Amino acid sequence: MIQINYHDSRPIYEKVKDSLRQLIFSGALGEGEKLPSVRELAVSLTVNPNTIQRAYRELEQEGTIVSIPGKGSFVALGGSAKAARMAELREKLSALAAEFEALGVTRDELAQIIKEDSHD
Repeated sequence: MIQINYHDSRPIYEKVKDSLRQLIFSGALGEGEKLPSVRELAVSLTVNPNTIQRAYRELEQEGTIVSIPGKGSFVALGGSAKAARMAELREKLSALAAEFEALGVTRDELAQIIKEDSHD
């Protein structure tokens, strides 16, 4: 299900959160689908359960998943989490584009950079 890239310097909970988010937004995990328990995922990834709990908590705060006490965590219903994430990424992209422009990179050059990076 999830594989952790240990060469990535970000905290493990962020890698777990991003991996789950990617699985959800790609449709690999469907709406209403039950996620592995914190303990199950921690064992399978050989990480501390608190790390998984933090990832789940942040995904819940952003509306990507819902937790039901005694039942587990599930992929949230509806596309509001995806729309919110798209808006957040658009803001980041706008800030990056402005920074590139300040460095003298044209929009065409930026588009080429994005196109090249997407093929990696």
